[in-house]
Amino acid sequence: EAFEFVWETLKVVLIALVIILPVRYFLVQPFFVKGSSMVPNFHDKEYILVDKWTYKLGRADRGDVIVFKSPTNPKEYYIKRIIGLPGETVLVANNTVTIYNARYPDGFVLDAAPYHADTEEYATLCSGTTSFCGQKVTLEDKHYFVLGDNRKHSSDGRAFGPITYESISGMAWLRLWPLNEIGFIHRTEYPPVTQ
Repeated sequence: EAFEFVWETLKVVLIALVIILPVRYFLVQPFFVKGSSMVPNFHDKEYILVDKWTYKLGRADRGDVIVFKSPTNPKEYYIKRIIGLPGETVLVANNTVTIYNARYPDGFVLDAAPYHADTEEYATLCSGTTSFCGQKVTLEDKHYFVLGDNRKHSSDGRAFGPITYESISGMAWLRLWPLNEIGFIHRTEYPPVTQ
């Protein structure tokens, strides 16, 4: 009877591993938000699930919130919003973010309103260590430019430049904590402001 109990327990554990491991490594990944770089949309100690599958079927889009390996420390993960896409040129200067691409060769300014109600905070785009501010950054194939929503307190593309597709773990998909905020994280439209 003891052997039968151990065998049944082992079967349950093995079945659980067969189900959980592929889900954990190929479909979703848990992630704790650290810091205030994505306030007011994501807060410190929030618990989210990252969708690892969607980007295998299609490319990431502007406005997506992603989790990726830090370019300066691969053991660390960041959460930021995609601003610039492969083939585009990004310029962060004069308190604005301008995107140049085939559709807008003269560039368009991204609307900051969904993330920055405070113009004064938005005006600090190029303060501190922001090596990639004031210069046009052209994104190669499979390269993205990311910024934190709380631009005044975010180490992002302004400091470390573009990130690669390979460094992206996935897209922020489901918020599980705090309980009063539980729900799916919707893809955000990021319309340009006409000049």
